[in-house]
Amino acid sequence: MTRSCEVSWFSALCDDDYEFLGVPDPKLRSSWEHCRDIVLQAESGGFDNILLPSGYALGIDTTAFAAAIATMVQRIRLLMAVRIGESWPPQLARQIATIDRILGGRLTVNIISSDLPGEKLASAPRYARTLEAMQILKTMLNGQPLDHQGEFWQLKLDPPAVTTVSGTCPPLYFGGLSPDAREAAAQGCDVYLLWPDKKEVVREIMDDMIARAARHGRTLKFGYRAHVVVRDTESEARQAADRLLSKLDAAEGEAIRAKSLDTNSAGVAAQAALRENAANDGYAEENLWTGVGRARSGCGAAIVGDPDQVLAKLAMYQDMGIEAFILSGYPHAAEADLFARHVLPRMQHGPLTLD
Repeated sequence: MTRSCEVSWFSALCDDDYEFLGVPDPKLRSSWEHCRDIVLQAESGGFDNILLPSGYALGIDTTAFAAAIATMVQRIRLLMAVRIGESWPPQLARQIATIDRILGGRLTVNIISSDLPGEKLASAPRYARTLEAMQILKTMLNGQPLDHQGEFWQLKLDPPAVTTVSGTCPPLYFGGLSPDAREAAAQGCDVYLLWPDKKEVVREIMDDMIARAARHGRTLKFGYRAHVVVRDTESEARQAADRLLSKLDAAEGEAIRAKSLDTNSAGVAAQAALRENAANDGYAEENLWTGVGRARSGCGAAIVGDPDQVLAKLAMYQDMGIEAFILSGYPHAAEADLFARHVLPRMQHGPLTLD
Protein backbone atom coordinates (compact mmCIF):
# COMPACT_ATOMS: atom_id res chain seq x y z
CA MET A 1 0.00 0.00 0.00
CA THR A 2 1.44 3.35 -1.02
CA ARG A 3 -1.25 5.63 0.42
CA SER A 4 -1.63 6.21 4.13
CA CYS A 5 -4.75 5.32 6.08
CA GLU A 6 -5.75 5.22 9.72
CA VAL A 7 -6.00 1.70 11.13
CA SER A 8 -8.01 1.34 14.33
CA TRP A 9 -8.94 -1.57 16.55
CA PHE A 10 -11.93 -2.07 18.89
CA SER A 11 -12.19 -2.48 22.66
CA ALA A 12 -15.24 -4.52 23.70
CA LEU A 13 -16.81 -2.23 26.30
CA CYS A 14 -20.33 -3.53 25.56
CA ASP A 15 -19.99 -7.24 26.43
CA ASP A 16 -19.05 -8.13 22.87
CA ASP A 17 -16.07 -10.45 23.16
CA TYR A 18 -16.18 -14.19 22.54
CA GLU A 19 -14.09 -17.20 21.69
CA PHE A 20 -17.26 -18.81 20.35
CA LEU A 21 -19.93 -16.36 19.20
CA GLY A 22 -23.03 -16.48 21.35
CA VAL A 23 -21.34 -18.40 24.17
CA PRO A 24 -20.64 -16.01 27.08
CA ASP A 25 -17.25 -16.39 28.71
CA PRO A 26 -16.76 -14.76 32.14
CA LYS A 27 -13.12 -14.04 31.30
CA LEU A 28 -14.20 -11.99 28.25
CA ARG A 29 -16.98 -9.98 29.88
CA SER A 30 -16.55 -6.22 29.76
CA SER A 31 -14.56 -5.04 32.74
CA TRP A 32 -11.96 -2.39 33.37
CA GLU A 33 -9.20 -4.99 33.32
CA HIS A 34 -10.29 -6.81 30.17
CA CYS A 35 -11.01 -3.71 28.08
CA ARG A 36 -7.81 -2.05 29.33
CA ASP A 37 -5.81 -5.04 28.14
CA ILE A 38 -7.37 -4.86 24.65
CA VAL A 39 -6.38 -1.18 24.36
CA LEU A 40 -2.84 -1.86 25.55
CA GLN A 41 -2.58 -4.80 23.11
CA ALA A 42 -3.69 -2.53 20.26
CA GLU A 43 -1.18 0.14 21.22
CA SER A 44 1.72 -2.31 21.47
CA GLY A 45 0.67 -3.79 18.12
CA GLY A 46 0.98 -0.44 16.39
CA PHE A 47 -2.66 0.50 15.72
CA ASP A 48 -3.33 4.21 15.25
CA ASN A 49 -6.63 4.47 17.08
CA ILE A 50 -9.11 2.34 19.01
CA LEU A 51 -12.89 2.56 19.12
CA LEU A 52 -14.41 2.62 22.60
CA PRO A 53 -18.07 1.72 21.92
CA SER A 54 -20.99 2.81 24.08
CA GLY A 55 -24.30 1.26 25.08
CA TYR A 56 -26.32 2.07 28.20
CA ALA A 57 -27.83 -1.43 28.37
CA LEU A 58 -24.55 -3.38 28.23
CA GLY A 59 -21.02 -3.19 29.53
CA ILE A 60 -19.21 -0.30 31.18
CA ASP A 61 -19.32 3.47 30.79
CA THR A 62 -17.30 4.75 27.86
CA THR A 63 -16.49 8.27 29.02
CA ALA A 64 -15.24 7.09 32.40
CA PHE A 65 -13.20 4.35 30.74
CA ALA A 66 -11.69 6.80 28.23
CA ALA A 67 -10.57 9.14 31.01
CA ALA A 68 -8.93 6.29 32.88
CA ILE A 69 -7.20 4.62 29.94
CA ALA A 70 -5.98 8.02 28.69
CA THR A 71 -3.55 8.06 31.61
CA MET A 72 -2.04 4.72 30.54
CA VAL A 73 -1.43 5.01 26.79
CA GLN A 74 1.48 6.82 25.20
CA ARG A 75 0.79 6.92 21.46
CA ILE A 76 -2.54 5.49 20.36
CA ARG A 77 -5.58 7.69 19.76
CA LEU A 78 -8.93 6.99 21.40
CA LEU A 79 -12.16 7.04 19.40
CA MET A 80 -14.65 7.66 22.21
CA ALA A 81 -18.27 6.87 21.35
CA VAL A 82 -20.81 9.27 22.84
CA ARG A 83 -24.58 8.79 22.88
CA ILE A 84 -26.17 12.13 22.05
CA GLY A 85 -29.53 11.25 23.58
CA GLU A 86 -27.84 10.92 26.96
CA SER A 87 -25.71 14.08 26.72
CA TRP A 88 -26.06 17.80 27.41
CA PRO A 89 -23.76 19.23 24.72
CA PRO A 90 -21.97 21.91 26.81
CA GLN A 91 -21.10 19.31 29.45
CA LEU A 92 -20.02 16.87 26.74
CA ALA A 93 -17.78 19.58 25.25
CA ARG A 94 -16.08 20.00 28.62
CA GLN A 95 -15.64 16.24 29.00
CA ILE A 96 -14.14 15.96 25.51
CA ALA A 97 -11.74 18.84 26.13
CA THR A 98 -10.66 17.41 29.49
CA ILE A 99 -10.05 13.87 28.20
CA ASP A 100 -8.21 15.26 25.18
CA ARG A 101 -5.93 17.15 27.60
CA ILE A 102 -5.29 13.99 29.64
CA LEU A 103 -4.52 12.15 26.41
CA GLY A 104 -2.17 14.79 25.07
CA GLY A 105 -4.37 15.80 22.16
CA ARG A 106 -5.17 12.34 20.75
CA LEU A 107 -8.94 12.13 21.27
CA THR A 108 -11.39 11.51 18.44
CA VAL A 109 -15.16 11.20 18.89
CA ASN A 110 -17.72 8.73 17.50
CA ILE A 111 -21.15 10.39 17.52
CA ILE A 112 -24.11 8.04 18.10
CA SER A 113 -27.61 9.33 17.40
CA SER A 114 -29.17 7.64 20.42
CA ASP A 115 -32.40 8.00 22.32
CA LEU A 116 -32.55 8.95 25.96
CA PRO A 117 -33.02 5.72 27.96
CA GLY A 118 -36.74 5.15 28.22
CA GLU A 119 -37.50 7.55 25.37
CA LYS A 120 -38.25 6.75 21.73
CA LEU A 121 -37.84 9.62 19.31
CA ALA A 122 -38.72 9.28 15.62
CA SER A 123 -35.84 9.17 13.16
CA ALA A 124 -36.12 12.68 11.73
CA PRO A 125 -36.17 14.59 15.05
CA ARG A 126 -33.56 12.28 16.57
CA TYR A 127 -31.07 12.96 13.79
CA ALA A 128 -31.98 16.67 13.82
CA ARG A 129 -31.07 16.68 17.52
CA THR A 130 -27.81 14.91 16.74
CA LEU A 131 -26.93 17.49 14.09
CA GLU A 132 -27.60 20.29 16.57
CA ALA A 133 -25.31 18.57 19.08
CA MET A 134 -22.49 18.27 16.52
CA GLN A 135 -22.87 21.96 15.64
CA ILE A 136 -22.78 22.96 19.32
CA LEU A 137 -19.71 20.81 19.98
CA LYS A 138 -17.83 22.23 17.00
CA THR A 139 -18.59 25.82 17.99
CA MET A 140 -17.62 25.41 21.64
CA LEU A 141 -14.57 23.21 21.06
CA ASN A 142 -13.32 25.57 18.35
CA GLY A 143 -13.20 28.19 21.10
CA GLN A 144 -16.09 30.27 19.82
CA PRO A 145 -18.90 31.80 21.89
CA LEU A 146 -22.14 29.89 21.43
CA ASP A 147 -25.45 31.45 20.44
CA HIS A 148 -27.54 28.45 19.45
CA GLN A 149 -31.30 28.78 19.03
CA GLY A 150 -32.37 25.37 17.81
CA GLU A 151 -35.34 23.08 18.14
CA PHE A 152 -33.78 21.05 20.95
CA TRP A 153 -31.39 23.45 22.65
CA GLN A 154 -31.48 27.21 23.12
CA LEU A 155 -28.08 28.16 24.49
CA LYS A 156 -25.99 31.30 24.78
CA LEU A 157 -22.66 30.41 26.38
CA ASP A 158 -18.99 31.20 26.45
CA PRO A 159 -16.68 28.43 25.20
CA PRO A 160 -15.35 25.97 27.81
CA ALA A 161 -12.53 27.29 29.97
CA VAL A 162 -10.65 24.04 29.27
CA THR A 163 -9.78 23.65 25.59
CA THR A 164 -8.51 20.69 23.62
CA VAL A 165 -4.76 20.61 23.05
CA SER A 166 -5.23 21.81 19.47
CA GLY A 167 -7.83 24.40 20.44
CA THR A 168 -10.21 22.88 17.91
CA CYS A 169 -12.96 20.25 17.92
CA PRO A 170 -11.61 16.70 17.53
CA PRO A 171 -12.68 14.84 14.37
CA LEU A 172 -16.29 13.63 14.63
CA TYR A 173 -16.87 10.12 13.23
CA PHE A 174 -20.48 9.20 12.46
CA GLY A 175 -22.43 6.53 10.60
CA GLY A 176 -25.99 5.85 9.51
CA LEU A 177 -27.80 4.74 6.36
CA SER A 178 -31.28 6.25 6.58
CA PRO A 179 -31.96 9.48 4.66
CA ASP A 180 -32.16 11.37 7.96
CA ALA A 181 -28.82 9.93 9.09
CA ARG A 182 -27.16 10.72 5.77
CA GLU A 183 -28.31 14.34 5.89
CA ALA A 184 -27.08 14.78 9.47
CA ALA A 185 -23.72 13.29 8.46
CA ALA A 186 -23.44 15.45 5.35
CA GLN A 187 -23.91 18.59 7.42
CA GLY A 188 -22.17 17.77 10.68
CA CYS A 189 -19.57 15.01 10.80
CA ASP A 190 -15.99 14.84 9.56
CA VAL A 191 -15.61 11.10 8.95
CA TYR A 192 -18.54 9.09 7.60
CA LEU A 193 -18.39 5.44 8.67
CA LEU A 194 -19.67 2.59 6.52
CA TRP A 195 -20.46 -0.97 7.54
CA PRO A 196 -19.49 -3.91 5.31
CA ASP A 197 -21.37 -4.47 2.08
CA LYS A 198 -20.68 -5.48 -1.48
CA LYS A 199 -18.21 -3.16 -3.13
CA GLU A 200 -20.76 -1.74 -5.57
CA VAL A 201 -23.05 -0.83 -2.65
CA VAL A 202 -20.18 0.80 -0.76
CA ARG A 203 -19.36 2.83 -3.88
CA GLU A 204 -23.00 3.87 -4.27
CA ILE A 205 -23.24 5.06 -0.65
CA MET A 206 -19.97 6.99 -0.90
CA ASP A 207 -21.09 8.72 -4.11
CA ASP A 208 -24.36 9.70 -2.46
CA MET A 209 -22.58 11.10 0.61
CA ILE A 210 -20.09 13.05 -1.51
CA ALA A 211 -23.01 14.67 -3.34
CA ARG A 212 -24.96 15.38 -0.15
CA ALA A 213 -21.95 17.00 1.54
CA ALA A 214 -21.21 19.08 -1.56
CA ARG A 215 -24.73 20.53 -1.43
CA HIS A 216 -23.78 21.93 1.96
CA GLY A 217 -20.39 23.18 0.80
CA ARG A 218 -18.57 20.41 2.65
CA THR A 219 -16.37 17.39 2.04
CA LEU A 220 -16.18 14.20 4.07
CA LYS A 221 -13.55 11.62 4.91
CA PHE A 222 -14.69 7.99 4.76
CA GLY A 223 -14.11 5.16 7.20
CA TYR A 224 -14.95 1.44 7.03
CA ARG A 225 -15.90 -0.64 10.07
CA ALA A 226 -15.44 -4.41 9.73
CA HIS A 227 -14.36 -7.54 11.55
CA VAL A 228 -11.34 -9.45 10.34
CA VAL A 229 -10.09 -13.04 10.48
CA VAL A 230 -6.53 -13.42 9.19
CA ARG A 231 -4.46 -16.60 9.22
CA ASP A 232 -1.43 -17.93 7.35
CA THR A 233 -3.63 -19.51 4.68
CA GLU A 234 -7.14 -18.85 3.36
CA SER A 235 -8.17 -22.33 4.43
CA GLU A 236 -7.04 -21.69 8.00
CA ALA A 237 -8.84 -18.34 8.05
CA ARG A 238 -12.08 -19.90 6.86
CA GLN A 239 -11.73 -22.66 9.44
CA ALA A 240 -11.20 -20.04 12.15
CA ALA A 241 -14.33 -18.19 10.99
CA ASP A 242 -16.36 -21.39 11.02
CA ARG A 243 -15.05 -22.21 14.50
CA LEU A 244 -16.45 -18.92 15.79
CA LEU A 245 -19.96 -20.17 14.96
CA SER A 246 -19.43 -23.80 15.89
CA LYS A 247 -21.27 -23.52 19.23
CA LEU A 248 -23.87 -20.93 18.29
CA ASP A 249 -27.49 -21.67 19.08
CA ALA A 250 -29.69 -19.87 16.53
CA ALA A 251 -32.15 -18.68 19.18
CA GLU A 252 -29.32 -17.31 21.30
CA GLY A 253 -27.90 -15.46 18.31
CA GLU A 254 -31.28 -13.88 17.66
CA ALA A 255 -31.57 -12.89 21.32
CA ILE A 256 -28.14 -11.22 21.21
CA ARG A 257 -29.14 -9.24 18.14
CA ALA A 258 -32.41 -8.20 19.75
CA LYS A 259 -30.62 -6.75 22.80
CA SER A 260 -28.94 -4.09 20.70
CA LEU A 261 -30.36 -0.58 20.73
CA ASP A 262 -29.97 -0.23 16.95
CA THR A 263 -31.93 -3.37 16.02
CA ASN A 264 -34.45 -1.52 13.86
CA SER A 265 -32.04 0.85 12.12
CA ALA A 266 -31.54 1.04 8.36
CA GLY A 267 -27.92 0.01 8.81
CA VAL A 268 -28.81 -3.15 10.72
CA ALA A 269 -31.45 -3.98 8.11
CA ALA A 270 -28.79 -3.66 5.40
CA GLN A 271 -26.47 -5.99 7.32
CA ALA A 272 -29.29 -8.52 7.65
CA ALA A 273 -30.01 -8.31 3.91
CA LEU A 274 -26.32 -8.78 3.13
CA ARG A 275 -26.30 -11.92 5.27
CA GLU A 276 -29.55 -13.28 3.86
CA ASN A 277 -28.41 -12.82 0.27
CA ALA A 278 -24.96 -14.32 0.79
CA ALA A 279 -23.95 -17.69 -0.63
CA ASN A 280 -24.57 -20.86 1.36
CA ASP A 281 -21.12 -20.56 2.96
CA GLY A 282 -21.97 -17.07 4.24
CA TYR A 283 -19.72 -15.16 1.83
CA ALA A 284 -21.38 -12.12 0.20
CA GLU A 285 -18.42 -11.57 -2.10
CA GLU A 286 -14.80 -12.66 -2.21
CA ASN A 287 -13.34 -12.73 1.32
CA LEU A 288 -16.38 -10.96 2.87
CA TRP A 289 -18.06 -13.31 5.36
CA THR A 290 -21.41 -12.49 6.94
CA GLY A 291 -21.45 -15.15 9.66
CA VAL A 292 -20.53 -12.66 12.40
CA GLY A 293 -23.92 -11.05 11.99
CA ARG A 294 -25.67 -14.21 13.16
CA ALA A 295 -24.73 -13.35 16.74
CA ARG A 296 -24.38 -9.57 16.87
CA SER A 297 -26.25 -6.51 15.74
CA GLY A 298 -24.51 -3.62 14.00
CA CYS A 299 -21.44 -4.41 11.94
CA GLY A 300 -22.09 -7.98 10.83
CA ALA A 301 -19.41 -9.08 8.38
CA ALA A 302 -15.72 -9.93 8.41
CA ILE A 303 -12.84 -9.79 5.96
CA VAL A 304 -11.54 -13.37 5.99
CA GLY A 305 -8.40 -14.63 4.32
CA ASP A 306 -4.64 -14.94 4.31
CA PRO A 307 -2.50 -11.79 4.79
CA ASP A 308 -2.27 -11.10 1.05
CA GLN A 309 -6.04 -11.39 0.63
CA VAL A 310 -6.83 -9.18 3.61
CA LEU A 311 -4.33 -6.60 2.44
CA ALA A 312 -5.76 -6.67 -1.08
CA LYS A 313 -9.29 -6.19 0.26
CA LEU A 314 -8.25 -3.17 2.31
CA ALA A 315 -6.34 -1.76 -0.67
CA MET A 316 -9.48 -2.11 -2.78
CA TYR A 317 -11.40 0.00 -0.26
CA GLN A 318 -8.58 2.55 -0.25
CA ASP A 319 -8.83 2.78 -4.03
CA MET A 320 -12.50 3.65 -3.52
CA GLY A 321 -11.57 6.52 -1.20
CA ILE A 322 -11.66 4.93 2.27
CA GLU A 323 -9.06 6.59 4.50
CA ALA A 324 -9.81 4.97 7.88
CA PHE A 325 -10.47 1.40 8.98
CA ILE A 326 -11.98 0.32 12.29
CA LEU A 327 -11.34 -3.40 12.64
CA SER A 328 -12.08 -6.03 15.24
CA GLY A 329 -12.00 -9.79 15.71
CA TYR A 330 -12.77 -12.52 18.21
CA PRO A 331 -11.34 -12.71 20.78
CA HIS A 332 -10.36 -9.07 20.36
CA ALA A 333 -6.92 -9.10 21.97
CA ALA A 334 -5.81 -12.28 20.19
CA GLU A 335 -7.07 -11.18 16.77
CA ALA A 336 -5.48 -7.74 17.23
CA ASP A 337 -2.15 -9.48 17.72
CA LEU A 338 -2.61 -11.59 14.58
CA PHE A 339 -3.52 -8.60 12.42
CA ALA A 340 -0.67 -6.56 13.92
CA ARG A 341 1.86 -9.25 13.03
CA HIS A 342 0.58 -10.38 9.63
CA VAL A 343 -0.98 -7.31 7.96
CA LEU A 344 -0.32 -4.03 9.72
CA PRO A 345 3.46 -3.90 9.05
CA ARG A 346 2.70 -4.05 5.32
CA MET A 347 0.39 -1.03 5.43
CA GLN A 348 1.34 2.63 5.27
CA HIS A 349 -0.75 4.03 8.08
CA GLY A 350 -1.04 6.79 10.63
CA PRO A 351 -3.58 8.98 12.44
CA LEU A 352 -6.21 10.45 10.14
CA THR A 353 -5.83 14.19 9.60
CA LEU A 354 -8.51 16.59 8.42
CA ASP A 355 -7.44 18.71 5.45
